[in-house]
Amino acid sequence: MASTKKILDAVLSGRSDANIRFGAVRKLLQSLGFDERIKGGHFIYSRGDVVEIINIQSDSGGKAKPYQVKQIRGIITRYGMEMSQEP
Repeated sequence: MASTKKILDAVLSGRSDANIRFGAVRKLLQSLGFDERIKGGHFIYSRGDVVEIINIQSDSGGKAKPYQVKQIRGIITRYGMEMSQEP
């Protein structure tokens, strides 16, 4: 799996929203300090200093849905987030 820095760069670039793996998005959100809850096929992420709740599901090919990647990019840029540490 790609490093979280490469995943973050891909999400922020906005050029490949349809080609980002679902597992990579999960890894990125966790490295940004979000708490994960799973309810059925919904992966729900929250963080104390972020008002929005992120709810993502994978598409049938194991990729993240492009509109959800766009929403995540908006939250990352709006809050000026950085990774806490590289796993």
